[in-house]
Amino acid sequence: MWRGEISIGDDDLSAHNAMTASLDATGVHCPEPVLRTAKAMRNVRPGETLTVLATDPVATIDFPYYCHHAGLELVSTTRRLDVLVFEIRKPARPVPLMPNRPIG
Repeated sequence: MWRGEISIGDDDLSAHNAMTASLDATGVHCPEPVLRTAKAMRNVRPGETLTVLATDPVATIDFPYYCHHAGLELVSTTRRLDVLVFEIRKPARPVPLMPNRPIG
């Protein structure tokens, strides 16, 4: 997979009943992983999940902040060797957000 590319898969579709997309944001630094994620989330349907791979250590701060302000659910944050893995779900119903939110 090329960096910045989004791939769509059906990780155990029967169990989740939703598609999972992935975004490789490894090798780029703040704010690029979040900016690429925000763009990719536009193509994620409600109830679906985006898996983001990142190597920027600041992403552990950026993604919880981004998800909170964008009305997204940060399902999990894990580490695989030097790669951070963020599972982000777009809620089935939109979350009411403050009109002056900084991003999202």
